[in-house]
Amino acid sequence: MGEILFSVASFIVAIGLLIAIHEFGHFWVARRLGFKVLRFSIGFGKPLLRWRGGAPDFTQYWLASVPLGGYVKMLDEREGPVPLDEQRRAFNRRPVPHRIAVLAAGPVFNFLFAIAAYWAMFVVGVPGLKPIVGSVTDQSAAQQAGLRPQDEIVAVGARETQTWEGAILAILDELLADGEIDMTVKSQEGDIRRLRLDVRGREAELTEPDALFVGLGLTPFTPVLPPVLGDLTAGAPAARADLREGDRILSADGDPITSWSDLVAFVRARPNQTVVLDVARAGERLAVELTVGAAREDGMTVGRIGAGVDTEYAQDLARSLSAEQRYGVLVALQRGAAKTWDMSTLTLRMLGRMVTGDVSVKNLSGPIRIAEYAGNSAAAGVSAFFQFLAIVSISLGILNLMPVPLLDGGQIVYQLVEWVKGSPLSERAMLMGQQVGIAVLLLIMSLAFYNDLASLF
Repeated sequence: MGEILFSVASFIVAIGLLIAIHEFGHFWVARRLGFKVLRFSIGFGKPLLRWRGGAPDFTQYWLASVPLGGYVKMLDEREGPVPLDEQRRAFNRRPVPHRIAVLAAGPVFNFLFAIAAYWAMFVVGVPGLKPIVGSVTDQSAAQQAGLRPQDEIVAVGARETQTWEGAILAILDELLADGEIDMTVKSQEGDIRRLRLDVRGREAELTEPDALFVGLGLTPFTPVLPPVLGDLTAGAPAARADLREGDRILSADGDPITSWSDLVAFVRARPNQTVVLDVARAGERLAVELTVGAAREDGMTVGRIGAGVDTEYAQDLARSLSAEQRYGVLVALQRGAAKTWDMSTLTLRMLGRMVTGDVSVKNLSGPIRIAEYAGNSAAAGVSAFFQFLAIVSISLGILNLMPVPLLDGGQIVYQLVEWVKGSPLSERAMLMGQQVGIAVLLLIMSLAFYNDLASLF
């Protein structure tokens, strides 16, 4: 329950912030271009907090009870009579290019926020893992292309790939381009090879959630911590059995122990039991008898011996596999803009290929999965949450620019039509457009909710 509440709270904070930025874009540009803004509301429903600005507009500012939305209400003759001296500031009386600028400002501010978020991340430093291949499946596209375990993916297409996150985005970009994924990889020995994974015709399959690596036939390299003892707790079972720092556990009661996780699983399953460990110490092999201790954890009794992992080795291993992306202030701004552009174009291509059936519609996420992502990213730290905010902000910008009535993009289309024909669309045409827009949004929302529920159940 605590995790659910944390995810919901993170979701509300994220959506509230991004919608506030979106609506502020409309508000800020409208004020600069001479529109009269009657109300700027974050959220829907009854106001929890409200105040009024000063002359000349006396704009109402609302913080409303339902934080999942917002709006900017402008003076408009279509919504009621307007005093003669105010008509020039009404939305419908302003020049069409100005109206388009106001409508486009919301999505533009979402993109600007993404650039700012990526800029801040790149200045502080974005941690990541080097794109090193773990295993390669027999007869898979990866194996047929010549990919091998321990290969590091240094480039996909024309893009350098410093981290797995960058490699995945580049792979998806190549996949959507022509179904052939060009890679440059470096072996453990330092040899550089160029490969091509041919997955033409499998775009829909590979773009399903969590299907990319399985479909390509590779797994990211997962480091294995060796079962070497680090700090020992004084008076605990390991110390009493005369185990020492640096001891490597080879087997336990005859079962081979090849990793730290093997040792942890063995110990946890044997509270209060006496076991025999085969230990390597300074070139010798010793048999050590050990009585496992016990502790309560989540209502269960589990084994404990009071030994920690070899932290120095673990830190060295982490450093060898990590790749932090950190740049100076100006370079970070350039990288942030490029990252926003790459994510935007990839999202547009994914959406376009969903329409044609070449990309799985299972990629559409609704509020349930977005809340889950929000909670996970917030729990992972500030950098991960900023990255989540940037991605969602880009998605909001693109969604609102879609030429669907009720969205900013649809309203921009209305303004362009008025500009061309010299008069506004008829009320009947606008009503039909709204009905189509509602139907399209309901379809998208239904698919997203279905995907959310399918992932849960």
